[in-house]
Amino acid sequence: MHMELQGKHIVLGVTGGIAAYKAAELTRLLVKAGATVQVVMTAGATHFVTPVTFQALSGRTVFTDQWDGRVANNMAHIDLSREADLILVAPASADFLAKVAHGLADDLLTTMVLARDCPLLAAPAMNRQMWENPATQRNVATLTVDGVTLLGPGCGEQACGENGDGRMLEPEEIVEDLLAFLQPKCLAGKKVLITAGPTFEAIDPVRGITNLSSGKMGFAVARAAREAGADVTLVCGPVAQPTPRGVTRIDVRGALEMHAVVMARAAAQDVFVGVAAVADYRPQAAAEHKLKKDDGALPAIALVENPDILADVAALPNPPFCVGFAAESRNLAEYAQKKRDRKKIPLIAGNLIQHGFGGDENTLTLFDEAGQTPLHPGPKIELARSLIGHVARLLEHR
Repeated sequence: MHMELQGKHIVLGVTGGIAAYKAAELTRLLVKAGATVQVVMTAGATHFVTPVTFQALSGRTVFTDQWDGRVANNMAHIDLSREADLILVAPASADFLAKVAHGLADDLLTTMVLARDCPLLAAPAMNRQMWENPATQRNVATLTVDGVTLLGPGCGEQACGENGDGRMLEPEEIVEDLLAFLQPKCLAGKKVLITAGPTFEAIDPVRGITNLSSGKMGFAVARAAREAGADVTLVCGPVAQPTPRGVTRIDVRGALEMHAVVMARAAAQDVFVGVAAVADYRPQAAAEHKLKKDDGALPAIALVENPDILADVAALPNPPFCVGFAAESRNLAEYAQKKRDRKKIPLIAGNLIQHGFGGDENTLTLFDEAGQTPLHPGPKIELARSLIGHVARLLEHR
């Protein structure tokens, strides 16, 4: 997560519900990401977790009372909201959602929400029947029209022992959604198809030809595109990466399967980003059974060339905006430009494998018809956001 919330001041509202214990971990994650966090609790919340817990985790005094004399003008509801970049309420109880939907303001948190001039995000948490109740659904519809952003709820096992919609998102999911909320929506309404990770070309049922691509860069691009408002499909080879929230993921193994999945979808996309390290060659035929070395003879593996997924997408009658990746060990500018010309694509992102293969950081240079744009070395998610911003600008001028 790095320090992605550096400089942000967040008011975290905690209402009464068992999920309040997760708000403690949420506070820790927000602080770790660089934010300053001011916790405001309802009276109900203090029955589940004490203010001392949140004070220790946030490093700031917790507010629970609208008549708090520590604020010079006794207007905590005004002062606290004016300092905030956003107000995040997690957990947000059914009672809290109902009050906000109807403009009620009978405690510090609801008064502050009514007096705010910053965005309000809320992560609902309640029993599934409370969530499904027509009154709650009416309130949720009203809040959405009023511009409140609801994060979740999730579906699963609940503290009451029942299973269904209504549980609060996990703290990590809330932070990911919060970061997405803060990004510019430069690809809103666009459809983006991305490939990521290595391919595995089978020699026999257990062995194959593959490479050391971790998929991290492709997954970062998928997350950045989703943050930018796009409808994102991610086609990935064998990787061990968690799927970014809101992204449709399709797992494949070999280059032929990846090619088939991509070509079936490419024509309907606005943007195609080929980040996957697709194997150039595959064994002509995979052995049906595991190859044995009993006879001492070295197996001869005949190779055939794999299809060029990026070039085939670019050659479609009305292709999406195509972005390639070039991972080189030397002569980056020369090889990347040659690859861009050969595949007839508008943009290629190049990096030296010693700078980013398998790691969390990378160094990227973007090559297009205007020349080259080096990006600051940094975390892959930051580079991915810069790449997506560049793609959006080129799309505008297309």
